[in-house]
Amino acid sequence: MAATSRDNPSASAVRSLAPAREALRADPRFDTYLTRQIPVLVALSLLPGLGYILLGALHDALVAAASWYAVMFAASLWGVQLFWRYHRSPLSPEQRSRWRLRLTLFLYLYLALWTWIFLVFVRLDAQNLHYIAIFTQIGATTVVAALLYPAPWVFRPLIPAMMVPLAGYFLLIGDWYGYVLAAFSATLALVLYYAASSSFGLLRDSLYQASHDALTGLNNRAAFIEHLEQSLEVLQHHRQHSFLLLIDLDHFKTVNDLLGHDIGDELLKAVTRDFANTLPPGHHLARLGGDEFVIVAPGKEDRHTCERAARRLAHSLLRVVKTPYIIRNHHLHVSASIGIRLIEPHAGIDSHQLVREADIAMYEVKDRGRDGVVVFSDELSRAVERHLQIERCLHFALQNREIEVLFQPQLDRDGRIRSAESLIRWNSAELGPVSPAEFIPIAEQTGFISELGDTVIARAFQTLRDWDRAGFHLEQLAINISPRQLVHLNFVQRMQELIARHLGREHAHRITLEITEHVVAEDTDRVVYIMQALRDMGLRFSMDDFGTGFSSLSYLKRLPFDELKIDRSFVRQVDHDPGDQAMVRTICDIARQFELEVVAEGVETEAQYQWLATHGNLRFQGYLFARPMEAGAFLDYCQGIPAPSRAVAPSTGR
Repeated sequence: MAATSRDNPSASAVRSLAPAREALRADPRFDTYLTRQIPVLVALSLLPGLGYILLGALHDALVAAASWYAVMFAASLWGVQLFWRYHRSPLSPEQRSRWRLRLTLFLYLYLALWTWIFLVFVRLDAQNLHYIAIFTQIGATTVVAALLYPAPWVFRPLIPAMMVPLAGYFLLIGDWYGYVLAAFSATLALVLYYAASSSFGLLRDSLYQASHDALTGLNNRAAFIEHLEQSLEVLQHHRQHSFLLLIDLDHFKTVNDLLGHDIGDELLKAVTRDFANTLPPGHHLARLGGDEFVIVAPGKEDRHTCERAARRLAHSLLRVVKTPYIIRNHHLHVSASIGIRLIEPHAGIDSHQLVREADIAMYEVKDRGRDGVVVFSDELSRAVERHLQIERCLHFALQNREIEVLFQPQLDRDGRIRSAESLIRWNSAELGPVSPAEFIPIAEQTGFISELGDTVIARAFQTLRDWDRAGFHLEQLAINISPRQLVHLNFVQRMQELIARHLGREHAHRITLEITEHVVAEDTDRVVYIMQALRDMGLRFSMDDFGTGFSSLSYLKRLPFDELKIDRSFVRQVDHDPGDQAMVRTICDIARQFELEVVAEGVETEAQYQWLATHGNLRFQGYLFARPMEAGAFLDYCQGIPAPSRAVAPSTGR
């Protein structure tokens, strides 16, 4: 039933534009404009009003003119009070509504007073003051049309109401020219009414187009930021809490790419309608662009109530958007990622920063697997700041020679150093030592992994060649390759160039590329093609961290691996944990069936080594033997080991 109601979302979305246009009547920009006209109206009334008192004194109408001026002066004081009330402190929506009602009453009263002075002077035709009265009424009506056109609820009743007395006066003349003047008065009223209505329509449409999204009819980013800034002023003045929800539809790009942008547009309209129907009164929904929506809530009294309301609303929106959409016979299943930014009074944060931090929380949801809610926190802020610092400093790491390539030996059961793994380390001048677990994912996200990886590979090749020249011939050198690096467009070509430049094709078989099981998350056919092309060049492959990711025997069958590395998580307690022992035996059996070599990494104790050495034909790598070292230290270390003995002192720490 819910899905059926979504069959044709466009009609309801289009209908939603009409209320949005009517809402322009309450646009704060109109209020600001009308408020600025109050001093103008006061000046146009009180200064010329002194002339009416003088004319009244000269022609026996002083009492009437003075009474009118006194009432006009009192009304002006009311108008000034309304002006200062608007600018003195921010108004809540309820306060703004009451203020707008008072402003409307003030304008009605103020313009009615001009009709009063018209009626006073139009009777003094013997002194020719009726000409002044006629000009006054025409001038006052023109002021209404010229200055108050953004308020149709004001000028629409006032223009005819102010011209009716003038036309009536001309009709009472009882002569042909009086009828002509009455007709001219009606014509002038129509012209002024048309001019004011046209100006309002043009202003309304211009503001609507500038502040609303053409597809959904919601406020756009610029209008939302303006609304948020005004809301922040109100929240700060009343010391209230609020919250911001930033919503991003998951995998919306896939809908556009596979089904077309017209289907994507219909989906956005349907989602907009459902979001709008779910929101409680007083919440403001806008579209930031693409498939991103944002909501700001009205003020709450305390933080706990605010956070609870934010989470409740966010989960309601997640449930609503998960209901299948049927658009042009396409059944679309949608989810969303929602970031929450709580707004506290006196936080001193501008609107752009609030949206940015809600966006950070939303992307944290994406990193955790999408379809969820995260509240922005100081901890998350610090993590993001750390991420940005690493990203910024990483681009200068190679230039500043802060990247090191270290080498850790791999030994067989007889204690001979058969191979080694090259490990990257970054000692930043600004951040200090940064773990590869931190900066490698960031390098992948920014695309810096290709340049960084090429540098590491080139140094590893050069080191292997230098060791050969020094008389030390290592059988294998393993180099870690990230999945993003492996599937890069030109990786195979770059490997060919690096081998030819730094190593020589005859030594390519001594290089093992270590890739994690996560490589199977990429396009498997493309990965197989790339690995086979590299294997044809003589390179070998090792599956790193085997058993911790997407392990599958079918992948071992399809992907050309030569070696498996037992993850350190299975080695840590292998001397006494039956589960780890069973896992290691299983990995060794799999390797034996597929004729693969096995390396156990993370060996740190003699007990671990003794158990592993008696349960498989493995190579060993870990702090029990040596820490990662620079190339020179590694060479000294290797040449100082008496073969075949494994007399190596355990490392005392990392």
